[in-house]
Amino acid sequence: MRLIPWQPLFDEDGFDRFIQPMRGMMPTVGTDIFPPVDIYEDGEKLVVETPIAGIDPAKIDVSVEKDVLTIKGAMERKTEVDEKNYYRKEVRSGSLFRTIPLPVHVLERGANATYENGMLKIEIPKGTEEKTSIKIEVKPKK
Repeated sequence: MRLIPWQPLFDEDGFDRFIQPMRGMMPTVGTDIFPPVDIYEDGEKLVVETPIAGIDPAKIDVSVEKDVLTIKGAMERKTEVDEKNYYRKEVRSGSLFRTIPLPVHVLERGANATYENGMLKIEIPKGTEEKTSIKIEVKPKK
């Protein structure tokens, strides 16, 4: 019987070289907030929902350009507690940024966005017209 020496798929440096090109696609750690999204169809429109509690709707920028949705904002936290006194700090503040290639062609002009109870909901009609760029105003839901 012949023995074959064990060779791991990646050594420490090999794994880092493998993962490095994908780092730009992963959420960053630190002050950037990378919100999760749900995308689904509802009749003739595409719906994108993302939880972004704690951000003023007036400070959220939503735009659609060439079937790509961009969400930008900033979460500011005003606190008087010195950070070195924290036992645990999981509530983050910082800039929010997410770019999402949409799975279908959309009509940018008919898009609207609402914000209710910390959930941003963006509705964009599906279609195949000439692609433009549009900024969408986020309205608090009444």
